[in-house]
Amino acid sequence: MSAISMILVVIVAFLAGMEGVLDEFQFHQPLIACTLIGLVTGHLVPCVMLGGSLQMIALGWANIGAAVAPDAALAAVASTIIFIQSGGEIKQIGTAIAVAIPLAVAGLFLTMIVRTISVAIIHIMDKEAAKANFRGVDLWQMLAVSLQGLRIAIPAAAMLFVPASAVRAFLGSMPAWLTDGMTIGGGMVVAVGYAMVINMIASREVWPFFMIGFALAAVSELTLIAIGAIGLALTLMYLSLESKGGSGSNGGSGSDTGDPLGDILDDY
Repeated sequence: MSAISMILVVIVAFLAGMEGVLDEFQFHQPLIACTLIGLVTGHLVPCVMLGGSLQMIALGWANIGAAVAPDAALAAVASTIIFIQSGGEIKQIGTAIAVAIPLAVAGLFLTMIVRTISVAIIHIMDKEAAKANFRGVDLWQMLAVSLQGLRIAIPAAAMLFVPASAVRAFLGSMPAWLTDGMTIGGGMVVAVGYAMVINMIASREVWPFFMIGFALAAVSELTLIAIGAIGLALTLMYLSLESKGGSGSNGGSGSDTGDPLGDILDDY
């Protein structure tokens, strides 16, 4: 990996760390972080596939009250670096996914340290605000956010200095039963993400589109653009039929479709 690529990877890791608390541009999401790292290192396609698989896992990660979710940013960045250092072959995606899970849990320790430091910074910001020193408040705030970026950038930079040959030798020394088991386990965890998505959006109106999508996925001659165009056409057809069919027995209302969430959104 060239020096420029390494610098760009560290920048992406820094942005992903900040976005873990800002949630503005979603750089910490695995699909985006893995894609950006793949773009700057020349492994775009396999990294997009890795990011998509990790994203399905991260769908179930959410902060609930004082409970902090596993660190999606560190999982995405670190597993992608390991994946690229090991050769970036598509067959190794399963192993990279399995490695991402413990990395995400380890990221909780780093974010705990940074959040503890942030408490002290908040007290300093309170003192600056009491003195009406808004410039000082801004500076301390930027420092706190930068610490969130460094908690991902520093481990990423450290991993980049590990020789690729050492990573390949380590992964190559793993027995077949372990690598196969990690691949199978990673695939099973991804299935949980798919199940969550289906559970959230599935209704009797949506199930036909699931069936069509799985059928089209088996047609290898269709490009991604063609599948997207078919999906857009089906969406427009559905919206057109829904608007015309809503003026029937319901007295001009499209509610009571069997999807409670859809009814609430329609009423809203």
